[in-house]
Amino acid sequence: MIEEVRELEPLREDWQRLAEAAGSPFSTYEWAETWWRHYGAGRELHLLRCRDDAGRAFAILPLFLARSRPVRILRLVGQGAADQLMPICAPQDADAAAAALHEALRDGLAGWQALIADRLPGEEWAERLGGRALDRTPSPVLEAGGASFDDWLATRSKNFRDQVKRRERKLAKSHELAFRLTDDPARLDEDLGTLIRLHRERWGDASGSFEGGREEFHRDFARVALDRGWLRLWTLELDGRPAASWLGYRFGGDEWYYQAGRDPELEREAVGFVLMAHTVRAALDDGVARYRLLLGGEGYKDRFANADHGLHTTMLGRGVLGQVLAVGAETAATRPALRARLKRFAR
Repeated sequence: MIEEVRELEPLREDWQRLAEAAGSPFSTYEWAETWWRHYGAGRELHLLRCRDDAGRAFAILPLFLARSRPVRILRLVGQGAADQLMPICAPQDADAAAAALHEALRDGLAGWQALIADRLPGEEWAERLGGRALDRTPSPVLEAGGASFDDWLATRSKNFRDQVKRRERKLAKSHELAFRLTDDPARLDEDLGTLIRLHRERWGDASGSFEGGREEFHRDFARVALDRGWLRLWTLELDGRPAASWLGYRFGGDEWYYQAGRDPELEREAVGFVLMAHTVRAALDDGVARYRLLLGGEGYKDRFANADHGLHTTMLGRGVLGQVLAVGAETAATRPALRARLKRFAR
């Protein structure tokens, strides 16, 4: 049975249970609720709760109407800020969840003409949903397999192993080096402000991670994540001064690296690399299954990762307008200028 729900709150209990099974912080009720408060004004929710024959909810399909003219476009709640999205269910229920979505679409959910499913993890979800492929983005991961940091480090090149050890030793020799994990709510705003400042100083206009209202969104979610025990906000300090910062989440047995920043004046000291290595050490020695480096194929990520299943965006079309848009979008996916115009149109 598929039940359409137009508000988040009635789904809270089922959503929280299913998010634990899905294993992603971007699938949590808390992420969706925070996102909707910041970005949902004037939009329609079309949430689907899928129940089995016993009446137990096995999936939630978190959709909203992103655009109504000239084409009615459905998207997944949380898009844009989330590095990964998907229907919310346990892995063993993924096929049933996809089938339920197709059934709802066949029945004309919300009068839809196009559905854009952003940043689906791996090829499996894209294949289940079908449609036309719009994008494939790297999403590297360190599959730990139960290894400790030292065991994992032994699998890397000698040059990499030497850099991990030598660079931290050098910093500790020339400075008072400290790694600090934010665990005090009274320090959260300041520490998050440090991350955002260092990120902007390093990347400037090249990154929009905290622009256009996103800073307020991330501050709100960080408060919730700290309260739930998910937040991982590290600061590397030299002589008591912040030099690098790292933001992520620990959820579903995995470490999810979201964003980082560092003082550009300390580029030669490799403070960003040293902090990244420290977060990997802390995660693996705590027994996490995977350290996910998430969206983007930057070269430094490949030095830590040993797998990459990618993030896939796909688009389904219905009716003449929807089909024309889907075909045009697939064509635009190979042309950067057209792809940028499509993204602006589909917001």
